[in-house]
Amino acid sequence: MGSSPASRGPAPAPAPSFHDYLPGMAEKLGRDGLIGELCKGFRLLMDEDKGVITFDSLKRNAALLGLHGLGDDDLLSMLREGDFDGDGVLSQMEFCVLMFRLSPELMEDAESFLEDALEQELKAFRR
Repeated sequence: MGSSPASRGPAPAPAPSFHDYLPGMAEKLGRDGLIGELCKGFRLLMDEDKGVITFDSLKRNAALLGLHGLGDDDLLSMLREGDFDGDGVLSQMEFCVLMFRLSPELMEDAESFLEDALEQELKAFRR
């Protein structure tokens, strides 16, 4: 006995698509401004006591960046994607690199942006 489209219930809603705002931000803010905004985003998501983005801090603060629809598996996947040193958390540098990796248009300019991010992280480390 086959089922007709009407008997299967409503079609699932399409998955939300990722809209890449970074190129527009880069154009509007310039290199220094974009890196500054990425650093602000990092601080919004980080665990205040540990100074890194943990699963718990990401889950707690994800809605601030419009990520409220992501489940635990999605958040863990995001952490794994950006965690280059395997410590289970995201440093500011790992977060910035992840944001650039998620923005194909900015990958072309990534080297100069990442140099700026490194410079800013070194300045913050020296304080």
